[in-house]
Amino acid sequence: MLSPVVVGVDGSAESLAAAEWAAHEAVRRGRALRLLHARSWHPDQERAESAQASERHLARRVLREAEDRVRAVCPEVPLHAEQVAGPATAALVEAADGADLLVLGSRGLGRVTGLLLGSVALGVVAKATRPVVLVRAGTAGAEQAAGTGRRDVVLGVDVTEPCDEVIAFAFEAARLRHARLRVLHAWRVPGPLTLGPGEVGLVGGPQRAEEWLGFLSAVLQVWREKYPEVEVVETTVEAEPSGALLKAASGAELLVVGHRLTDRPKVSRTGPVTHAVIHDVGCPVVIVPHD
Repeated sequence: MLSPVVVGVDGSAESLAAAEWAAHEAVRRGRALRLLHARSWHPDQERAESAQASERHLARRVLREAEDRVRAVCPEVPLHAEQVAGPATAALVEAADGADLLVLGSRGLGRVTGLLLGSVALGVVAKATRPVVLVRAGTAGAEQAAGTGRRDVVLGVDVTEPCDEVIAFAFEAARLRHARLRVLHAWRVPGPLTLGPGEVGLVGGPQRAEEWLGFLSAVLQVWREKYPEVEVVETTVEAEPSGALLKAASGAELLVVGHRLTDRPKVSRTGPVTHAVIHDVGCPVVIVPHD
């Protein structure tokens, strides 16, 4: 049985947008959709017993609203809804382990937060072993999921440490959407203390840009052959990676970035580029974990 697309819902406009996006994605991938609500969790058992009836009622209402939203836009998607007791981060990370991908709503993590935002979302992104998608309400990317047009899928690649899992996700996402894939590598001129013999930084500006583009083309060659139907545009820019990705993703349908899993499981941490992107990007963003 194929693993489902899982979406965390909490009743917010963002989580409803995430449910809608996830429903379209489940149809694209030929997967079932699992709606998941993490109920409030109380370590004080006596308090938990007094509150659990109202919490279950709230959870049913949240799930029913999300189910109605999904049925309105994707009546054909196989759908399952359930509630679990928190803590929310742990419940969502566990759900992600058995998912094709996990989808959450996001307002932008530096702003006012709800159940699935802020530290919860950051904790899930940092710890999940499957791709996590963050979706905002009312974004152009969410509208594209409803079939209003085709825009680029944008992929950020570090050609010095390319990751197959991240590149594969982006190519498959572009194929499923019949979209163009724009692949971006951002580079900076190294300082004199960081250069080694024969490094790209030793050549002049135009030559340096050509060298990076050549490296990027070489990294992508095998993927072009595997996905001949995907139109690929390769871009290298001299810029900070996070700023370059945010600019490239303006108006995009989807942004795909990687997240290296830490070997210290108790540390909830994302890299600086991923952290900056998920705070500020306007379109849906996929964070693909890798070793």
